[in-house]
Amino acid sequence: MRTLRLHGPRDARIDDVQRPDIRPGTVRIEVAFGGICGSDLALYQDAPVPQDYANPIMGEMGPHSLGHEFAGYVVEVAEDVDSLAIGDLVAVQPNFADGTCPSCLAGHPNMCDNYAFIGIHGWGGGFSESLVVPADHAFKLPPEFAPEVAALIEPLAVAWHAVNTAVLPDGGTALVVGAGPIGLSLLLCLKAQGAGPVIVSELSEVRKQLALDLGADLVIDPREEDVAQAVLRVTHGRGADAAFDASGVGKASLQVAVDSLAPAARAVIVAGFHHDVPLDVMPFLFKEKILTGSFAYTTQEFEAVRDAIVDGRIKPERLISSTISLSEVVEKGIEHLLGDGRSSEVKILVRP
Repeated sequence: MRTLRLHGPRDARIDDVQRPDIRPGTVRIEVAFGGICGSDLALYQDAPVPQDYANPIMGEMGPHSLGHEFAGYVVEVAEDVDSLAIGDLVAVQPNFADGTCPSCLAGHPNMCDNYAFIGIHGWGGGFSESLVVPADHAFKLPPEFAPEVAALIEPLAVAWHAVNTAVLPDGGTALVVGAGPIGLSLLLCLKAQGAGPVIVSELSEVRKQLALDLGADLVIDPREEDVAQAVLRVTHGRGADAAFDASGVGKASLQVAVDSLAPAARAVIVAGFHHDVPLDVMPFLFKEKILTGSFAYTTQEFEAVRDAIVDGRIKPERLISSTISLSEVVEKGIEHLLGDGRSSEVKILVRP
């Protein structure tokens, strides 16, 4: 079968590999769609997981297949699995925890000391024709559900967890800095979880319009208006009840998120930063503002997103901007997003 594997920095190849054998407690998935994530771009550029490293949970050395946002159809079921049947459409939760480390024992499995992801650390990936996954990480969807939408559950779960991390009061005002895939997912999850006004800061004309279409109450271009001052105006001088940095630009994005906050409110880092970020820390002293991060999600949050899409509280179809084939994933997917595609694309899906 064909799969996209990472052999080194900027060296991703479509390889023909043997199909993995089904194991007890697993099902074989024929992938319908896999989404390209910002993490995939970083992995492609830097290949930070050494080829000779075997994650303690997955136990496989590289090269590893890419793709951790994916959904597909069950085509084979292990004899001991009765929760799924051949033909079921499933979204796969790709992250795993060991259940025994201090983070897991403290109730934070998403921060497991040995965390592992399908599509990063082994067990195949979403940019493959098929793969074998544990049945308890394959979440069934209604028969009429669109498989391309099912592939969006994973990035939306990232946003759902970030909203939970922000501890936003019902009807509270939120600022989202950056209207890329995660920023727009935050917008959808904020609205689904009962937020009040959601303000979005974004440069791209395409993404600004999409944010409005998806329910943003105000979209600000930071080249034209001071974002923090605009938030203070909208909130009658109080500031936002939560802010999210979903752009990862640096001080230009993170400082704005902090400066826009109300006293004692939280700014949540959702984007990855790849350089040092200078920050004025005095707002944390004088206004007791809080800066925290948000990493991945729990099984309960993954399920919550599935349920919110199924019952219509989240309608994420507009996030999909392009669909490409597996043979196009590097040139028209990853390289495109590392170049001009950042300003025009939102979520590119790969159809293996």
